[in-house]
Amino acid sequence: MLRKLSILACLFVLLISVPLSVHASKLPQLTPAIVTAKIHEIMKAHATYKEMNPELVRRTLQNYIEQLDPNKTYFLESDVKYWLEPTDNHVNRILKEYNQGDFSTFYEIHDEMVRAIARREKLEKQINMDSLPKHVNPKEFKDLKWAKSEQELVDRWSKIKALQIETSAKLNGDLKEKALLRIAKSQSKYENEILDPNPVNRERKVLTNVLKATTAALDAHTAYFTPDEASQFMISVQQRLFGIGAQLRDDINGFTITKIIEGGPAALGKELKLKDRVIAVNGEPVVGMDIVEAVDLIRGEKGTPVTLTVIREIKDGDITREEKRDILILRGEVVLKETRYSSFVEPYGDGVIGYLRLYSFYQDPESASSTDLANEIKKMQEENKLEGLILDLRYNTGGLLTQAVEVAGLFITKGIVVSVKDNTGAVQHLRDLEGKAAWSGPLIILVNRASASASEIVTQTLQDYGRALIVGDDHTYGKGTFQTFTLNTGNNAVVNPEGEYKVTRGKYYTVSGKTPQLTGVLSDIVVPGVLSKMDIGEKFAKFPLENDRIKENFDDDLSDVPFTQRNKIRMLYKFDLQHKFFYS
Repeated sequence: MLRKLSILACLFVLLISVPLSVHASKLPQLTPAIVTAKIHEIMKAHATYKEMNPELVRRTLQNYIEQLDPNKTYFLESDVKYWLEPTDNHVNRILKEYNQGDFSTFYEIHDEMVRAIARREKLEKQINMDSLPKHVNPKEFKDLKWAKSEQELVDRWSKIKALQIETSAKLNGDLKEKALLRIAKSQSKYENEILDPNPVNRERKVLTNVLKATTAALDAHTAYFTPDEASQFMISVQQRLFGIGAQLRDDINGFTITKIIEGGPAALGKELKLKDRVIAVNGEPVVGMDIVEAVDLIRGEKGTPVTLTVIREIKDGDITREEKRDILILRGEVVLKETRYSSFVEPYGDGVIGYLRLYSFYQDPESASSTDLANEIKKMQEENKLEGLILDLRYNTGGLLTQAVEVAGLFITKGIVVSVKDNTGAVQHLRDLEGKAAWSGPLIILVNRASASASEIVTQTLQDYGRALIVGDDHTYGKGTFQTFTLNTGNNAVVNPEGEYKVTRGKYYTVSGKTPQLTGVLSDIVVPGVLSKMDIGEKFAKFPLENDRIKENFDDDLSDVPFTQRNKIRMLYKFDLQHKFFYS
């Protein structure tokens, strides 16, 4: 079932990307010449920026400093003000050096961090461990400003220690002491990476951070991966690992469960809950541990047990208390796309309303999201009088662009589904060519602020054609960009020892000429959900690309098809095009 004119679409994978750890246990094999070459490659492919400029230099300096001190507990404002508020002459000098492969400015910042670590050792002696602050709220550490004085740094460290000790105190016996030792060990490991006197390691560390800071300066989704991070990224792309099937967030006082993968061991066991805070794994304290190390402890061979010690908040009326639990889970194969869709029917009058929930846009040799949904729709029609359909795309963060085209094509006859504009400015249209909709009746699409990327293509396209009413949060996530990867995600892929990268190549637009970039898709009927008041979306990311438009394409002129083939394509295509419906 072919619904596209170009195999180019197969190259585009639309994913919501979460920044990976800045630190890696194995430094990539980088030299200034390699870094310069990689930056040139990335710039050549990027949708907007083709060369470094003063604004990118300012962003890169900011990113570099925040990578070294993400919690703002080492640097004073006076330490870094010279680089965070550089003069135009200073920026131009750095730009010239940068383009020549001279990264001496970043070595200077690195050396300032070395001095800040020495100061931290001195200031820590001023902390009175017997009179630490009580009941510190972790939210205090959100959106921190740079400390203006050494005393402010002391106060900040005191609060962190109080929070960590308070959490560790919930462990029994010697586990409390082990947790505190783990915190000290994690801090020591991080600082020793910075202090490493080996000149080769120092160079690789600085250049790694330069690449990370530069790619992050381009837009919210362009990124550089160390070899270790690239391997982790392969897991996220292949969506297969052995573990418990849960996602964790690294918090100062443990690791919070942010998602439980449906169909995974944790979901099947039903004991682990969202917002549980993991403080130990198999009796090994993880408070203060690097998240990569913690995840390694949780993962393991299929069928082996792992015990998570968690803190759970229990509400009794207006009182909230914390309860410690040990949860035993048998590790298993976690296929993150295993729970791909679900469906049921609900009686309505003398017929039914069909419900389809799609968790991701997937395709493999055995199945695809579009064919699975088509089969479900056919089954519903054969077994019932189908009066309407609900397509639930809440929390669906995307997947394959080709599948977005195919899924949208289930609900229209023929026409443009999505257009992509790449870094050259060329626009290519991806079309549904089937000529017959699997369902042409009433359709509602449910969305929330976590509906992103491929979900937004389907939602906005069907809204453009008037084929669906959009119901849910006021808007969706707002990711209207696509990326390409240097990472080979095949089974026998070998990660480049110099690291890998992904780069934003352009934006996509639906048939109306609009892109959901930043704005998201606006619901026709707003029904606020649990995410409706949260700061979720592309507009909250660092340096996102701007929103723009291309011309609408309801009357498809086939302008992107080679002239010699246009008449032939027109004969086969330019009938039964999807009409635009208007609600009254």
